[in-house]
Amino acid sequence: MLPKISTQTFKPHALHGGTRSWPETNCYVDLWIEVLNAYGLEPAAALGFTVAQDFEGDQLTFFKFPLEDLQALFGLHVQELAIYDSIEAHTAVQLDRGNLVLVEMDSFYLPDTRGTAYQHEHVKTTVGIVELDAVHRRLAYFHNAGFYELSGEDFDGVFRRIPALKDDPNVLFPYVEFVKLKEGEGKSGKALLDEAKALLRWHLHRRPTNPIAKLRPEFPRHLEQLALRPMAYFHLYSFNVVRQLGANFELLGDHCRWLAAQGEGGLEEAIAACEQLASTTKGLQFLLARAVNKKKFGDFNPTLETLERAHDTALGVLVKRYG
Repeated sequence: MLPKISTQTFKPHALHGGTRSWPETNCYVDLWIEVLNAYGLEPAAALGFTVAQDFEGDQLTFFKFPLEDLQALFGLHVQELAIYDSIEAHTAVQLDRGNLVLVEMDSFYLPDTRGTAYQHEHVKTTVGIVELDAVHRRLAYFHNAGFYELSGEDFDGVFRRIPALKDDPNVLFPYVEFVKLKEGEGKSGKALLDEAKALLRWHLHRRPTNPIAKLRPEFPRHLEQLALRPMAYFHLYSFNVVRQLGANFELLGDHCRWLAAQGEGGLEEAIAACEQLASTTKGLQFLLARAVNKKKFGDFNPTLETLERAHDTALGVLVKRYG
């Protein structure tokens, strides 16, 4: 069953509050936070996976809600949707069946990205479609931390109905998923807490060694590239390294707060360490931006050491408590 929502009544979840260090994380996580919010489910219960973030050599893990976790906690089943007709035709079928549809779309045609990608650059992103009116060319959808509508030429653009796109054999169908809510499978109360703790234990079991300790020896090379590249490169770098690290651990702190609110004790030190990670990475982003602007790079080791220690503290508490 689709959530009953409109752009007039939509209120973002507290995880997207403006006073946070990282009010936005990445398009997939932000989308799911608001989808869960619209279904009346608590996204903070599903954030245990954030303990498993790693350094991938040139970036921090682009973290996502594991679909298996969403199924175990909330009874949400996410499946790939095969596309053999028009995207809007398949989407309409699933919406009629009460299923949310997740579609990779081009931000060039998404008016909510006005000022960044809209009518400026082609950027892949995922939206969650709730309403579609092909006759009147109107779409209502989740994207990032909000819920929006588009219409007219933007509708034609996102669904590749513009002749130049429609007739181009090189334009591929996007990856599409649909979400089925199985009534009776979702958990609440103590059952939800027990499942969340079980998932946290599993993610702690598969956690990597400290990703910041892996980043530190590579960081001088990163600074060399930042010194050589334009500011546009810095924004991409910051998103994939600094923001993913800070936002990931700010959300881990939210998961710990949710556990504490359910009666789990002994998490205060982990929460404080996650807050330190979030605020310190925010500061690191400003320091890097200033350094790139001035082409003058100082010593970032003290900041990285602070982040490394905070990570060890947060994960150490959780391993001792749940590992």
